[in-house]
Amino acid sequence: MIYLFALLIGVVAGLRAFTAPAAVSWAAAIGWIDLSGTWAAFMGATITPWILTLAALAELVGDKLPNTPSRKVPMQFGARILMGAFSGAVLGLVGGEWIGGLVAGAVGAVIGTLGGAAVRSRLAAAFGRDLPAALIEDVVAIVAAILIVMWVV
Repeated sequence: MIYLFALLIGVVAGLRAFTAPAAVSWAAAIGWIDLSGTWAAFMGATITPWILTLAALAELVGDKLPNTPSRKVPMQFGARILMGAFSGAVLGLVGGEWIGGLVAGAVGAVIGTLGGAAVRSRLAAAFGRDLPAALIEDVVAIVAAILIVMWVV
């Protein structure tokens, strides 16, 4: 089951790169997941979820700007894969399977990046503009991230 959660948090990272680690960090900080004594214990530190939340909020705003590059350019795509792999690895620690979680998170990020771009493109075409599609994607990423970290416990 932990591989499924790692894959899904990777999908979230494919939609919004910093939303996934922010959600995982909040889950650790409020005690939903126990990372104490692991290499990822810093994710549960008092300051970590706040820093990652600020990064996630900046990403949510930046995503709507006209000069923001496509999520499929190498730098953006790579960042999403890294965040998905990292978030998946951290969730994998909960089940003692961080390497499998890392792989599942990376695969999920690829799925989320490519699938998210395709769905958003179709939604934007249906709405006749991108903003409503982007806002729907934001809500899906945030709600999914919260549900995933809640279910890990």
